[in-house]
Amino acid sequence: MKRFHVHMHVNDLDQSIAFYSRLFAVQPSRVEKDYAKWMLEDPRVNFAISTRGSNPGLDHLGFQVDEAHELADLKDRAWSADMALLDEGATSCCYARSEKHWVTDPQGVAWEHFHTLGNIPVFNESDARESAAACCPTAAPSAPAAKQAACCGPSSTNPSKCC
Repeated sequence: MKRFHVHMHVNDLDQSIAFYSRLFAVQPSRVEKDYAKWMLEDPRVNFAISTRGSNPGLDHLGFQVDEAHELADLKDRAWSADMALLDEGATSCCYARSEKHWVTDPQGVAWEHFHTLGNIPVFNESDARESAAACCPTAAPSAPAAKQAACCGPSSTNPSKCC
């Protein structure tokens, strides 16, 4: 079964957690100093927010799957649609270890397809090694969508920073 995924950058994590907790009528399933996530069942959504971006707003959309074969099916669909695909394979990000790939739609919106394999105690393991800064910083809202998605999309020069 698939779960829709939305990741937003926010300026004030505590204020946003309070807002979304009231909106969804449930507290987040995971909270870290720079990140929160709700695993909603109705509708079935993985909604995440973080303070790791340069500008508030939508970072990326995606689908989280429960089974490896579902991830393979999403990859086949992307290939059949002639979409450029960035296959990260096994990676760590957003406090989780996952198998994932990225595609970018014709407007430049990054889409993440992933299968979560387990939790980790850091945002991503390269942050722990490098004390790195932001994940998937986006461009100014007025910038072209392709530039905004460049970090997470197939043209990314540093996909290990994507989440």
